[in-house]
Amino acid sequence: MEAIFKIEPKEFNEELFQRLKKLFEGKTVTIAISTEMDETDYLMASSANRKHLLENMVQESTVRFTPEKFDKHFEKLVKDS
Repeated sequence: MEAIFKIEPKEFNEELFQRLKKLFEGKTVTIAISTEMDETDYLMASSANRKHLLENMVQESTVRFTPEKFDKHFEKLVKDS
């Protein structure tokens, strides 16, 4: 039997371990713990991909808004969609 549990660290408690003991009673269990890589870390993990992404970010034009102009622009986008 194989099971994969995705849980938050705050969910590690005595009750969880007791349930696991009951679920796998009489069997040898291997426990492997890993964290999920977030999307940014995943995309930046490859040096070629990182170089490509950073080069494209530099080439992107920059738009600056005052908070008031941003609000007006946002309202127009919402209204037009």
